[in-house]
Amino acid sequence: MKLTLDGLQVMDAIERLGSFAAAAAELHRVPSALTYTVQKLEQDLDVILFDRSGHRARLTPAGQELMEQGRHLLRAAGELECRVKRVATGWETELRIVLDIMIPAVRLFPLIAEFYAEESGTRLRLAHEVLAGTWDALVSGRAELALGVSGEVPAGGGYAIRMLGYKDFVFAVAPAHPLAALSEPLKHEQILAYRAVAIGDSSRKLPPRSVGLLTGQDVLTVSDLATKVAAQVAGLGCGYLPAHAAAPLVKAKRLVVKEVEEIKPAGNLYYAWRSREKGKALRWFLKRLENQDVRASLLRY
Repeated sequence: MKLTLDGLQVMDAIERLGSFAAAAAELHRVPSALTYTVQKLEQDLDVILFDRSGHRARLTPAGQELMEQGRHLLRAAGELECRVKRVATGWETELRIVLDIMIPAVRLFPLIAEFYAEESGTRLRLAHEVLAGTWDALVSGRAELALGVSGEVPAGGGYAIRMLGYKDFVFAVAPAHPLAALSEPLKHEQILAYRAVAIGDSSRKLPPRSVGLLTGQDVLTVSDLATKVAAQVAGLGCGYLPAHAAAPLVKAKRLVVKEVEEIKPAGNLYYAWRSREKGKALRWFLKRLENQDVRASLLRY
């Protein structure tokens, strides 16, 4: 390998400061040492990197290309050093947070802004999952923190779980849908006669779940909440929707809320993590989630 990080660092300083002397002062080295480093690099690469004919040291076209790409390497090396130091001090290199699809990622942004103010350097990665998929991401190691889990805790133990809050659901159909004209409450047999719209469970390994569907009912399966809402507005099926998602469409008379005879899906949502995880970034989020107002903000619309 003919390139070295030291050589790139020297080139960067010279190009930014305009002279070997100024670069040497910044790097706490003598100018002759920088001259030797650049000459050695030019010899090894068999190119001229600096035009030394003027008062200010300027990069040649070859030097500009090397410096443009070399700065990416310098940044990557610097980040690697920081990540190593963070790991040594207990901060994770990356914290992966998975949210149930019922929680828009934007609701987490204020909390993320607070976290970034800590300047821990930990990278955050957000992802959405559906039903058992949220648990699955935690169990399979694809996430360290899961927000909005529901249903039974996976077998095997090793998970901590806390109440996040309650999300209300309503049964909604388009005004032109046959169920819209029927008297309330709607009976099991009446709903079963019509297609439901459901978001497909995203679990990869855990058994998939379904909520609010009747045995034997025809189902149109979609991938996200926005598509489910749109499908029900289009009259393609019926089903339960989060109250916040249905409300503006009900007000606009594009959806009709119907009372049903049977109990609607449970709206309890929790947050969970693997109890053996002890990283500082995870602990920071868990500490903030102890605040009831913070938890409520994730479910507020």
